[in-house]
Parts: sequence; structure tokens; C-alpha cells
Amino acid sequence: MVHAGEKFYKERKKLNLSLGEVSKATKIRESFLSAIEKSEYKKLPAGTYAYGFVRNYAKFLELPENEMLALFKREYAEEKFLKVLPEGLTKNENFPLSKFKFSQALKIIPVVLIILLIYILFQYRSAIFGSPLSVSYPVENAVINTKSITVTGKTDPNTTVFINSELATLDENGNFKKTINVFPGKEKIIIKVVNNFNKVTVLERHINVKP
Repeated sequence: MVHAGEKFYKERKKLNLSLGEVSKATKIRESFLSAIEKSEYKKLPAGTYAYGFVRNYAKFLELPENEMLALFKREYAEEKFLKVLPEGLTKNENFPLSKFKFSQALKIIPVVLIILLIYILFQYRSAIFGSPLSVSYPVENAVINTKSITVTGKTDPNTTVFINSELATLDENGNFKKTINVFPGKEKIIIKVVNNFNKVTVLERHINVKP
């Protein structure tokens, strides 16, 4: 599997840019850029800042921002997960079974398996259940006095949102909005979200238009 850092490194080399040049243009420290390219995420600051660095780096190199950010988030989460495992399990050397009593091993293994299962379910929940979707406006059975309405809501930022089959704008936090025309009488608005696993989440809003 190709890592986010490899893509950044290859694209930077393709453009014949040095880390110093990128740092000067993006205002991101060379050490942070190097850490991203080498997938050494423990050298990066807290998650929010790290995500911002990745997004800005991708934008500068004209790489797909959402795709690179999604790839980075998955790898970043995996590294944090490894930190909760016992140290002996994360090293490349053989696990020193001789240093542990059999009863201790029986206690550790179930805990590790539970953590691993929770992590997998969390990472791939969208593939199983679809993405979360909430619609803040309009509310169900709302009465509208205009010929158009702006539908707003929130979902996973790495999805595609359609309002009555029309593509809606989606920001980096997952907030979306779309202005559509409506006609007098009872109308049904269909909000559909499609994630990277082609799982679809649908909500409907029924409104009464009285212009």
C-alpha cells in the first residue's frame, strides 16, 4: 500500500522542489514536512495541526486534498493505536514469551484483541454502516414562504453529498449546503450521502411551500 508520505515525496521530487522551498512557500517547518514524507507522525504536533499541515502541503503540490487527508488520517490513527499496545508487541524482535508467565499472557491477549477489534470497527465503520448524516435545515414538515431553500447539514468530510440529485458543496469539517428551487405545495427533499466505500445514507425532508 502506498503511504501518504511517499506520494508527497514523489510529487515534490517530480516538481524538482527542495524541502526548504516548500517550507518557505507553505510556512511549514522543514522538520514537519520531512516527518510527513517519512511517515514519522510522532514528530508532528497534535492532530488538528498535523491535519492542517497535510492539507496545506497537498494544496501546494496540487494533490487531491481530501484524498491525501483521508490517507493520512488512517495512517496517523494506526500509529496512535500501536502506542496503546504493550511495547514488546510493537518491536520487530520476537516477543519474549519466556519472560512472561502463561497466566499473564492469557490476560494480555484478550485485551489486545478487543482493542484491535474496536479499532477496526472504528476505522471501517463507514464501510459497514455508512456515513453519519444530519440535516439542520429544513426541519421536517417546515412551511416555506419562498421559491428557493438552502438545505444545510453535516456528514463525514470524505463523502459526496447530493440534494435532490444535485451535488452540494462540502467543507473540510463536513458541513454542506445547497440552494434548490421549490414549487408551491407539498415537496420532498432527498439528501443522499455516498462515502468512499459506496455506502449510501439517505434522509428525507417533507416541506409545505406557500410563497
